[in-house]
Amino acid sequence: MDKKTNTGEKTVEDRLRALYNLQKVMSDVDKIRTLRGELPLEVQDLEDEVEGLETRINNLNSEIKNLNNNIQDKKNGIKESDLLIKKYESQQSSVRNNREFESLNKEIEFQNLEKELCKKRIKEFETEMKAKQEAVASSEELMGERKADLESKKKELENIVSDTQEDEDKLKKKAKDIEKEIDERLLTAFKRIRKNARNGLAVVTVERDACGGCFNKIPPQRQLDIQSRKKVIVCEYCGRILVDSEL
Repeated sequence: MDKKTNTGEKTVEDRLRALYNLQKVMSDVDKIRTLRGELPLEVQDLEDEVEGLETRINNLNSEIKNLNNNIQDKKNGIKESDLLIKKYESQQSSVRNNREFESLNKEIEFQNLEKELCKKRIKEFETEMKAKQEAVASSEELMGERKADLESKKKELENIVSDTQEDEDKLKKKAKDIEKEIDERLLTAFKRIRKNARNGLAVVTVERDACGGCFNKIPPQRQLDIQSRKKVIVCEYCGRILVDSEL
């Protein structure tokens, strides 16, 4: 069996063994994360939905406030028209001729039209405001439901994390220690293969003359090369790093 060189450099066998050990540790981390399932994503989705509902409610309330201000402006406009009508009616009693009387009469008619227009706009604003108030009510009800769901999912996730976090932290520390035994180029390749592999397996053993990752047959000569542990060999089908089962 190959020994370490006098310079302290790792042999290929040492590197393969470190890679296989790293794979075993990371697979254990994957199992822990599998226990959490889709919960982290569900929590994030619910948080985003609650945030979106809060923004919608704030925007609606701001629009309702503006509508209230518009209604008050129109009510003030009606009061101003009433005052002007009284003023013009009072002036009619002291006019000197019909032309002045008709002129004041037109002003009174104009102010009455202004009042009707204000009343119409008030009704429109009130209808719009009612619709927005109903939208706020339904959004608040939905947000209450989503917040309850979020609280429940968070507790569920916290319970799972609290049960597994210590183990995951230990495994991560172990993985960091193993990574120090692997040169940067090989470690980068390992992480790239692992990221692209559906099951997170970057290093697999040869089992029953086949790749332990994609299960394609490995030629006998290639198996002998793998068993010799003289160089890093990857599966020609799936690109995973191959090691012999006795490693």
